[in-house]
Amino acid sequence: MLTAPSYRSVEEPYLALLRLACDAQQHITARGNAAREVIGVSFRLPDPRQRLPYLASRRANPVFQYAEALWYLAGRRDLAMIGYYAPSMRFSSIDGINLGGSAYGHTLFNPPAGDHRSPFERVLELLRTEKDSKRGYLPVFSRAELAIKDNPDMACLAGLHLLVRDKRLHMVCHMRANDLDCGLLSDVFSFTMIQEYTATQLGLELGTYTHVIGSAHVNDHNTERVKKVLHEAKERLAPRCFPFPSMPSATTRGTITHVLHHEELLRTNTTHYSAADIARLGLAPYWQQPLLLFEVYRQIVHDKTKAVRPDVLQALHPGLRWLLEHRWPSCAAAGSKQ
Repeated sequence: MLTAPSYRSVEEPYLALLRLACDAQQHITARGNAAREVIGVSFRLPDPRQRLPYLASRRANPVFQYAEALWYLAGRRDLAMIGYYAPSMRFSSIDGINLGGSAYGHTLFNPPAGDHRSPFERVLELLRTEKDSKRGYLPVFSRAELAIKDNPDMACLAGLHLLVRDKRLHMVCHMRANDLDCGLLSDVFSFTMIQEYTATQLGLELGTYTHVIGSAHVNDHNTERVKKVLHEAKERLAPRCFPFPSMPSATTRGTITHVLHHEELLRTNTTHYSAADIARLGLAPYWQQPLLLFEVYRQIVHDKTKAVRPDVLQALHPGLRWLLEHRWPSCAAAGSKQ
């Protein structure tokens, strides 16, 4: 097969790549991290909305995944937001205030020096005006990053290639490197969100998502968790399936700003919301979901709760609720009271 193999959801290529890396003969030690590596792999998702894995032993974090996707879409690079959801990211910052290469959204959605329009805006214009264009490429990795000595935050994303064919928006993602156990799932979630957001701006149907990796690796210190994940997948009777909803066609930059306004209020513990409160914020049900997740996380972080509010949990999409309950057992206990 010369094209990337297709999978029903991100969970399938995730498992396939873990198996491949665990059997790999190539062993590397890059910047002190020992890992098994496979060079040059790819996969395709015919339905990019199936962007979440449902593996109990992996304990995927949908709160962080939504936060990172929104952080990218807003064009931000600040640690104030993303560091709250992933404190370990603070170690990648040179100044303790902002992130560098890994702040992909800052590169995509902000004008570069000497320009008044962002790369994203220019590619949108191109795709609206040039039929069957091959030039809708959004580079992220910059040669300037190589000039920073001991750069702790070099972009793993090389670029995103957007292609409009038959009124559908396809995207090919090029990664210079991917940590298969930790980074892959979050990357696919965020990049397919960017793809779907772009499709809404162009008034197009969502096409395929193709993920291409130069260095696909599993760090040795994550080997035990990887073994547990692979064992669970082997022993279960069938994969779990929670179809993911479509992003509303009316989504705009203003929508992202609106969601992040309330995200900040929750992150700073300025307010708290019930499910009914969130339903009254004027957001489509689709965009209420991340706010429900952020309210759950507010309760865990700020209230130190051992029983998350059942009304908030019950308002969540079943797949998101399943992931929360396996990430934080207190959510399962609270949900059972409803």
